[in-house]
Amino acid sequence: MKRLVLPTTGVTTTVAAAAIATLAVAAMIVFPTPPTHAQTQTEKTETMTKTEISKETAADEARSFSDYQAVVEALQPYIESAKTGDGKQTRTAFYDHAHIVGSINGAFDNSDLDAFAAGVSSIGPSPDVKHHIAWIDISGPAAAAKVEFINWAGFRFTDFFVLYKHDGQWKISGKVYDSHANN
Repeated sequence: MKRLVLPTTGVTTTVAAAAIATLAVAAMIVFPTPPTHAQTQTEKTETMTKTEISKETAADEARSFSDYQAVVEALQPYIESAKTGDGKQTRTAFYDHAHIVGSINGAFDNSDLDAFAAGVSSIGPSPDVKHHIAWIDISGPAAAAKVEFINWAGFRFTDFFVLYKHDGQWKISGKVYDSHANN
């Protein structure tokens, strides 16, 4: 009779015994032992939990999508004011308490909303300005957004906004910015 060494165990056996052992392992894979009552209950609970999570996730995804669109809309008055040079329009995108921090031509700027809106008006229109919303991140009623501008009065800006949703409305709570080469 031919002898065979099983590689996984190092046990020497006959070819027939090895074949029987292989068939037994295969049978356990194909025909697993029936679950106990406790295993069945656990599987039902896990299935129920996965289903419940899936339903919540679908609702969360729908809410997330609509919140994303609402944040984009909340940024629009600010974005449009870059073209029009309308400081009053800029102001409508922000909460009254908003603060704006950054620098232009190396000068540190720390403005309240009224001063910032007046600055937008004094720059005037930039009809050729282009913008790109690089990202929006939302967590409940809080959000952050990064918006890139090029050719706003000849400048390139990167703006970072912090937004908050109060009474169903998103508004900008604060902004920090970089004026790139003009910094």
